[in-house]
Amino acid sequence: MIDYIDEALRLWAAELHGPEPGGDFGGGGGSMIATLIANKGELIRCTRGSRVLLDRAAEIELIVNKHLPVKEHQVVIEHYTNYDSRECQKWEACGCSRPQYYRRLHDAHVSIEDQLIRRRAA
Repeated sequence: MIDYIDEALRLWAAELHGPEPGGDFGGGGGSMIATLIANKGELIRCTRGSRVLLDRAAEIELIVNKHLPVKEHQVVIEHYTNYDSRECQKWEACGCSRPQYYRRLHDAHVSIEDQLIRRRAA
């Protein structure tokens, strides 16, 4: 996995694919305890109000939905937006083993990184 791509995908998922309608992760006046429980102990900082992060989330949304191969797309969606399943359930949903799941996830990170570099160069 590429760390900064992983972080960008986590922010993308929090911004556009939150587990609850509206994707409120503590920045909108909700209970901090409820937020931590809903996110399985992981606090995802609110990105609302940051135009740069919102633009990046929209750019990643486009790359994930339009430019990733089907199997990589499936793994990214499962890994970053499925807040309810355990890891083994995510592998099963993608129809692959744990090592294959993480290879596909790494390949998706590389593809996303390449697309981001191309977009900046253009």
